[in-house]
Amino acid sequence: MASTKLILTHEVSGLGSAGDIVEVKSGYARNYLVPQGFATAWTRGGQKQVDAISKARASRAAASLEDAQATKARLEAAPVRIPVRTGQAGRLFGSVSTADVADAVAEAGLGSIDRRTIEFASPVRATGTHSATVRLHDDVSASLTLEVVGKR
Repeated sequence: MASTKLILTHEVSGLGSAGDIVEVKSGYARNYLVPQGFATAWTRGGQKQVDAISKARASRAAASLEDAQATKARLEAAPVRIPVRTGQAGRLFGSVSTADVADAVAEAGLGSIDRRTIEFASPVRATGTHSATVRLHDDVSASLTLEVVGKR
């Protein structure tokens, strides 16, 4: 299999964060990463941009680490309530999405989080208590407790 060297322009779960240089299969690069705008082809000129991006990211990392730890404390302090439409026996019409969780966190006054940083252990398709993980920083992840309740 042929592989392609890319520079990530956005964080991609399981692959890396913006500014990282990764080597992926050509089809993944050609069909997903590049068309979605998550990556660009690696070049020597691009390498200089990566160096500049990583230098700027390193200077912001200390401040963002403190912010991430504060956000983690807020998120883990109390469960986040998510009202959803339900059918019989508490089953949802569809499932709870990461966008639903991000909106519920913002409505609860816990700050804004990017929906792409939220990961579920398993899909949320019923009412009750569920958990999710939020990647706030390279070194900080928060465990989020979700209370999915039916609304009429």
